[in-house]
Amino acid sequence: MTQSQPIVQAPKVLCLGEVLLDCLADQPGLPYEQVQSWTPYPGGAPANVACALVKLGTPAAFLGCVGNDAAGQSLVELLQQTGVNVTGIQRHATAPTRQVYVVRTLEGDRQFAGFGKRDTTDFADTRLQADRLPEALFAAADYLVLGTLELAYPDSRTAILKALEFAEHYYVKLFVDVNWRPVFWHDQDAAKHLIQEFIYGVDFLKLSAEEADWLFSTQDPAVIAHRLDNLEGVLITDGDRGCRYYLGERLGHVPAFPVQVEDTTGAGDAFVAGFVHQLCKQGLQALSQPETARQMVQYASAVGALTTTRAGAIAAQPTAAEVEAFLYLHHHQ
Repeated sequence: MTQSQPIVQAPKVLCLGEVLLDCLADQPGLPYEQVQSWTPYPGGAPANVACALVKLGTPAAFLGCVGNDAAGQSLVELLQQTGVNVTGIQRHATAPTRQVYVVRTLEGDRQFAGFGKRDTTDFADTRLQADRLPEALFAAADYLVLGTLELAYPDSRTAILKALEFAEHYYVKLFVDVNWRPVFWHDQDAAKHLIQEFIYGVDFLKLSAEEADWLFSTQDPAVIAHRLDNLEGVLITDGDRGCRYYLGERLGHVPAFPVQVEDTTGAGDAFVAGFVHQLCKQGLQALSQPETARQMVQYASAVGALTTTRAGAIAAQPTAAEVEAFLYLHHHQ
């Protein structure tokens, strides 16, 4: 075995959905039409989460579909080199790997500007096949992390439903990050209904403040938890206003860490990874202890904050040692 190949353990967390290239505008502050050049960064929320988990020390797998092209090949290689289990990646012969164009404000905030000349339904991630999902991975996993983007397409939606069946059969907990991106959907009214139906009965739900307003007309995580049956936790992230949460049947709030923001890409995914990593490490029973639950959210916030201090979603992700050092410094300031 060569040194460069990390030893891959059975993944505790499965991340299902899209892996893609985020083409970030090199000229911040300009609209899409005026941008002269773009830099591609590997991304896609579930792939970001898988990489961040592995860097923190929790074995993870990515399940999704890429094109049989150079972009797809480079993304699979990156996941492999990071130590993510890639046995659940499917290749599509003709559909290309998704590329997303992202414009940036002068403050570093990003906005999706679409898919160039292609339609959102053209890409390989929409072609994930249910009958090719590796059931053995579900048998050994503790958590399945999902977004909602792939609900927009018939094939990947069917694959998600199959994954939910496997998860139920093998007692795998569901963690959903809504990750609402209107550009992925043709019909936004249908999207709202589909997403609301999908998140009913999951175990953990993460939303941005805007997503909470859009789906539930409230930003109160306790109200949301009670509307959705059996939810073990709701996390609502609100940028520099921190995170409100409902865990162990208690409300809490963790303020945002003050950091010098370079690029917000992937910060929410890093937050998810930080929290799921803590769940794997401490176990569900830890959530019933208010102080432990708060520390778990604080840890997730630190992972998210550190990711914003460097460019790119995956390259910017911290190691567990960096997070510990950051939290230590923060507590002793």
